[in-house]
Amino acid sequence: MERDTKSRGGRPWSFDRERAVEAAMRLFWRHGYEGVSIGDLTREIGIAPPSLYAAFGSKAELYREAVSRYEETLGRLDVASIKSAASLAEAVRILLSGAVRAVTNPHLERGCLISNGMIACHPDHASLARDAAVRRDAMRDRIAEVLRPFAGADEVGRLARHLAAVMQGISIQARDGSKPIELQEIVDDVVAGVAARFPKNGRGH
Repeated sequence: MERDTKSRGGRPWSFDRERAVEAAMRLFWRHGYEGVSIGDLTREIGIAPPSLYAAFGSKAELYREAVSRYEETLGRLDVASIKSAASLAEAVRILLSGAVRAVTNPHLERGCLISNGMIACHPDHASLARDAAVRRDAMRDRIAEVLRPFAGADEVGRLARHLAAVMQGISIQARDGSKPIELQEIVDDVVAGVAARFPKNGRGH
């Protein structure tokens, strides 16, 4: 959405908010919150610092908006495909293979903004770290929910925690340069383990 208003210095500025958040998301994804300065953001977006503060309030608020954008778009689970699986093992394969594709997409940054974000930070940014942890917990809950048709209530929570940990590991290895085929080997091993442990778990178990 194009917006025209006044900067704090009284000069008019115009920018596309959606594209601005997208640009900020890519910077934070590539360099981390603390690795991106206000100068980096304003140069990438193409506005002056007063305009950035007028639009988003602070760097931290822009970061939260950028992470939310990632979560709602690139970080979403392919729920329909997972739920269409014939068995728990197949559902897990779809989930993890989708994660591998997402974190190794050659047109995007490597890794997952949420999985890798704010693992360690300056104490001044503790609230952002807590927010990242809450988002990771929410992802684990979404995994549990999407696998619920395939596993009993006493199994799905533990399995979701395991799979969330695997996805975080895949994301880190992708950032370190692992090839998709190498990450897919991890998926194959996890799926084999799930198939062995839950041999009869299909839809409706």
